[in-house]
Amino acid sequence: MSDARPRGRILVGTSGFAYPDWAPTFYPARTKAAGLLPHYATRLPTVELNNTFYQSPTEAKIASWVAATPDDFRFVVKAQRGGAWRAIRSPDPAETATWLTTPYRHFGARLGCVLLRVDESTHFDEGALSRLLAVWPADVPVAFEFQHASWDMDETHALLRAHGAGLVATDLDDADEPVLRRVGPFLYLRLRRTEITDADLHRWAERIRPFVDDGLDAYVFLRHDADGTNALLAERLQALLAA
Repeated sequence: MSDARPRGRILVGTSGFAYPDWAPTFYPARTKAAGLLPHYATRLPTVELNNTFYQSPTEAKIASWVAATPDDFRFVVKAQRGGAWRAIRSPDPAETATWLTTPYRHFGARLGCVLLRVDESTHFDEGALSRLLAVWPADVPVAFEFQHASWDMDETHALLRAHGAGLVATDLDDADEPVLRRVGPFLYLRLRRTEITDADLHRWAERIRPFVDDGLDAYVFLRHDADGTNALLAERLQALLAA
């Protein structure tokens, strides 16, 4: 009997989906607003929700998103910005963590994870991260995107590993490509460069594939663009990784 681990899931998508201007590049011409997500979900297996960064979603809105997508589709929720800021800054983040995560439970098994961004004005604070991780609900997967370089250290990675939290790697214009690390229970990569070529996709596929082959699920999101080209590139990367 083989001892090989089962391959991880490949979950490539885009940051947001509700963009009528993606027709006809990605969406069929004249697709109505209600038809955007159902069509998106026939072509990509996950989405990183943008509007949740500005407003916590209602139960009714979440129910509509879930109903519009198949059972194996996964939602990644960008945590509401004010709540995320308070959660990492508060000396007692329990109440804020509860406020943030309670609505997300309405996704049920369809919740891939919560993306919690720690803005660039917040520098490394081991105590703050430890306090937040200690009260974060174990049944709500979370990945941290640290925007200040001071967080890139072993102490941060050790805390995330100890609490089963993910680390977001973000690829930005005018910066070196980020290091991919096996920190939490899944890989999370945000491709945010203005231009991404097919050669870039092949290179990323080669970097991501060893993690997936070793059994780690991989979430990869391309940025929103004007006409939906990045959604096509997301499809291309999904296919490269699945090959």
